[in-house]
Amino acid sequence: MRPTGQLHLGHYHGVLQNWIKLQHEYDCFFFVADWHALTTHYEDTGDITESAWEMVIDWLAAGVNPGAARLFIQSRVPEHAELHLLLSMITPLGWLERVPTYKDQQEKLKEKDLATYGFLGYPLLQSADILIYRATGVPVGEDQVAHVELTREVARRFNHLYGREPDFEARAEEAVKKMGKKNARLYRELRRKYQEQGDHEALEVARALLAEQQNLSLGDRERLFGYLEGAGRIILPEPQALLTPAAKMPGLDGQKMSKSYGNTISLREDPDSISRKLKTMPTDPARVRRNDPGDPDKCPVWQLHQVYSDQQTRDWVREGCTSAGIGCLDCKQPIIDAVQAELAPIRERALEFSQNRGAVRSIIDEGCEEARAIARDTLHEVRSAMGLNYN
Repeated sequence: MRPTGQLHLGHYHGVLQNWIKLQHEYDCFFFVADWHALTTHYEDTGDITESAWEMVIDWLAAGVNPGAARLFIQSRVPEHAELHLLLSMITPLGWLERVPTYKDQQEKLKEKDLATYGFLGYPLLQSADILIYRATGVPVGEDQVAHVELTREVARRFNHLYGREPDFEARAEEAVKKMGKKNARLYRELRRKYQEQGDHEALEVARALLAEQQNLSLGDRERLFGYLEGAGRIILPEPQALLTPAAKMPGLDGQKMSKSYGNTISLREDPDSISRKLKTMPTDPARVRRNDPGDPDKCPVWQLHQVYSDQQTRDWVREGCTSAGIGCLDCKQPIIDAVQAELAPIRERALEFSQNRGAVRSIIDEGCEEARAIARDTLHEVRSAMGLNYN
């Protein structure tokens, strides 16, 4: 997550709740993406450090557990940058230019000069962030799937270029002969269709063919799987996208909750401020007077009921709004109560961490060391494969 300072309910419902769930199911790495912040905010870096610490405090207060996951700061694990550099040597320029968010972000951020090397290459830095830990899964929304696919392509290309045994092709061809003439001919035809035409059906048929072979050793079988796909030894595994549910947290005006829209409630918001913001939320414009019936589907408050209220409460709101049986303040009160109850323990834990910054720094220090140890192992293999190991 980029360091944006204190987080709000959109971050909590859109990302942090999922992180808290994943940390008990996977070996997780959560990091402050401070280098990524520079790709769009390189002219204004004064708040990055403090924003990073405030964000980590909110992670911890929300329930991200340093005992179950590694928390660290990207720039304190320089192996990310080295892998990014090495991958940049093999990544075609066109792959970066076709990433959907490249032109989208330039369009959205017209006031910034994003015609920079860093901005063009930030999806590859993301790939390095993933591949340095040989991640098997990356929790992303639909809009980030293209970035994971780029990472898969980069890993595939790296393995193709550097994952070969010195005599890989010769040994693969010897293994093909062990399949018998008929199966060997079929394997070569399917391999050609996949590699020359991108025929994925041929790839699946070939994989099934190899799985049926009884007279191949395990080594020969793995070798032929790699030969089939144009690869050799797997150095950087291809990660999968772990699709996360779309964020359902609307802002106070019905738009997506975002600091840029000024429609947020922060995780450490003062209770009085929370009540005031929710009480003054806009409602269905048709309800000018208390006895005017309304339409919940046209009211931003109704969107919050979808997040916080049970079916009984939602039925009460719809009936009361459409019949003018309840007023808008009546409708908002269950939301106010729910948000206050949700944020009270988070605010309390955040205060404890804010008053003990040394503990927060120790958590990050330990996370950085653990992350670096794993990153160093990956880079050792990468350097060796590329012929850059001088030990």
